[in-house]
This record gives sequence, structure tokens and C-alpha cells, in this order.
Amino acid sequence: MNELRKEIGLLQGIGLMSTSLLGMGIFVVPSVAATLSGETSLWAWPILILLIIPVALTFARLGQQFPNAGGAAYFVGRAYGPTWDKLTAVLFLSVIPVAIPAGLHIASGFWYAMFDLTPMGELLIQLLTLMLILFLGLLGARISGNVQIAIALIIAALVVAIWYFGELTVKDSVPGDFELMAVGEAIGVIFWCFIGLEAFAHMGEEFKCPERDFPRAMVIGFVLSGIVYWAYSAAVLKFGAYGSPEQEVTSMPTILYQLFGDNARYIAGVAGYLASFASINIYQQGFARLVWAQARQERLPALLHRTSGRDVPANALITVISVSVISTVAAAVFALPLDDLIRFTNGNFIMVYVLSMAAGWKVFRGFARWLAGFSVILSLILLSMLGTDCWYVLAISCAYWLLVFFHHIVHRESRFKRKITGKP
Repeated sequence: MNELRKEIGLLQGIGLMSTSLLGMGIFVVPSVAATLSGETSLWAWPILILLIIPVALTFARLGQQFPNAGGAAYFVGRAYGPTWDKLTAVLFLSVIPVAIPAGLHIASGFWYAMFDLTPMGELLIQLLTLMLILFLGLLGARISGNVQIAIALIIAALVVAIWYFGELTVKDSVPGDFELMAVGEAIGVIFWCFIGLEAFAHMGEEFKCPERDFPRAMVIGFVLSGIVYWAYSAAVLKFGAYGSPEQEVTSMPTILYQLFGDNARYIAGVAGYLASFASINIYQQGFARLVWAQARQERLPALLHRTSGRDVPANALITVISVSVISTVAAAVFALPLDDLIRFTNGNFIMVYVLSMAAGWKVFRGFARWLAGFSVILSLILLSMLGTDCWYVLAISCAYWLLVFFHHIVHRESRFKRKITGKP
């Protein structure tokens, strides 16, 4: 049948959603925001959560109405046709060669807190991480979802432990004086914590009851992630784990060292790696399902549409992992500046948001349509904030439309010749 098994329940969905947002950002971004805005940064979290809720609700409604492994590309295709569907797919898949090696670099970096690694050792950890993701993916979405639930609970438990042993109170989470410019700076940074909605959208087809559980999982996972981010931000401010680039990337080890001593480095290393792993895993599974869905529409080789005995997109996942392995090895061999390149892919993610919200504006009616319209405006504002970092998404978009234009010219000339010669 080459169909995906519907085995994701509400809890697995919440686990997948929350870890797609928490991921690598939880132990870094709050400290960066605190460096920029101090206690004022605590205002940014509830404000941004309120601003992103319309985007999350629109994604939830799209996934509820159109549960499909194609995710955002399928939503856009339903609204504007196959040309826009393919553009969305290209924008999403084109981040693999850059985003995945960068994510693996961050994940393997947490092992330095526990062991002395050589560059070859770090590369080996990265490749083993990809193999583990492949293994989980071949077991099925439910198993992967259960693993994500466990990681989400570990992250939440760690933040609760920091609050408990650090003797934080509700007063520590109360924002300081409101300063518009400072809050704006913090929002510009912490928005990246809420990129991940588009990756989760690809899992809709595998929900047992997508009409009921998909929107619930997305909204609940989104809100829980926001609470965890806010709570950890309060801890960063309480312990002064911010203020310089070095402190920003070591905020969690710094806090845990103050609370539990030197052995806390192992806790920091494991927790940081698991959070990074969870984020990379959900994206790899999303990439695989998009490839599988595109093959189902005969835009990619039919071989990529085949499923395994467990009804998972095995060939598509193996292909995505293979591309990731090649990219990761190339990044290590050529010492590519991944931390700089990763910034350029943010434009791709936001453009996918723009197109998805525009699809909601086209297909919905009533209040849901106006909610999607507001989300389009918000996404465009966020895209404009990237400035020169938009060049990657603009280059890919221009290249795509040039190919569409030339294909149209060639197709038109071919039809003209057949008409003249009388050939069918």
C-alpha cells in the first residue's frame, strides 16, 4: 500500500511538538536574550508567545483539515497549486546540507563537557547520532515520539530541579521595567526558539485521530515549551549566567556547577546532547516525510515512496540521512563556518511560515482567515528583520523561478513545434 501507519497519539504528539521547539535553543537563547536586555528580557517571552499563537493556531488548523506528510508544502499546494507546492518543498529541503551539520556540531559540542575529544572523535559522534536517528525512524513514529516524550520530560525536570535547589520563587520570573527597544531586541533573538512548527506539520498524516489530536498536540506542546523557556530564563538571570559570548553558550553548566559542583558537567553534557538530538530528530523525520510525499506525487523517483514493513518511509529516510552524512563529513573536512551559515537558513524557515500562513488565508473563512492574515504580516515582519541574512532564501527562490520560467518556455516551444508538424 505504501501508506504511513497511523500510530501517533496525543502524548507522542506533544512530545514531538515540544522537543521540536525546545531542542538546541533552550540552554543558549535565554542567556543571549538576557545579555541583550537583562531582566527586561522576561517581558519578551509572554509577548512573543502571544504573537506566535496565531501562527501556531493556523498551522494546527491546516494540519487538522489537511493531515498530510507533505506538511507545509501540501498546505501551500492546496491553496496555490503545484508550482508553489514545489517551491515550499525546495525551500524546506535546501536547509539539509547546512542546518543538519550545524545542529550536529552543536550536539557533539556537549560531549566536550564530559570528555576530551579530537576532531575525529567529534565527527564520529555526529555520524553515530545520525545512525541513531535512522534506527529510531525505522522503528516508527510512535517509538520516536515516545523517545521525544522522555527527552522533553528530562529537560523539564532539569529546569524544575534548578528552580527547586536554586530556591527560585515566582518573584524571580517577574519581568523588570518595560523598555520597548530592549524587549524588541530580545524578541528578535528568542523568535528562533519557536521555529519548528513547520517540521511538526509533516507528522499529521500519522496521527491516529488528526482532526482531534493534531491541533491539541501542537498548541499544548507550544505552550509547555514557552513555559519551560520562561522558567529557564528566570534561572539564567538569578544565577547571572549571561553577559558574554562564553557565558551564553555555557549558561547551563554554569548554573549546575553552582548548584551541584563539578560532577554537574555530566548532567549538563547529557541534557544538552539529548535536547539537541531531539531537535535534529524531528527535523530529519520531517524531511523524510516530505521527500516521501513528493515521491507520492511523482515529483521524485517512485523508489522514495516505498515504505518498510513497519509502514515508515524507509527509503526516503535513508536518503535524507545519506545526504546528511555527506554534508557532515564535507563540513568537517573543509572546516566550514557552520555557525555563520546556519543563520542564512532561518530565512528559509520563515519563508515557509509566510507561505503556509498565506495558504491559511486562501483556504479558510471567517475568524480563521483573519488569524492567518495576521500571521502573514507577522511572518513578513520577522523575515524583514533578517536583513542581509535573507540572501540564501532569496537566491534559492530566484533560482527556482528561473527554472520554472525556462521550463515554461521549453514546453511552449515544444507544443508550438508539434502544432506546426501536426505531430501529437
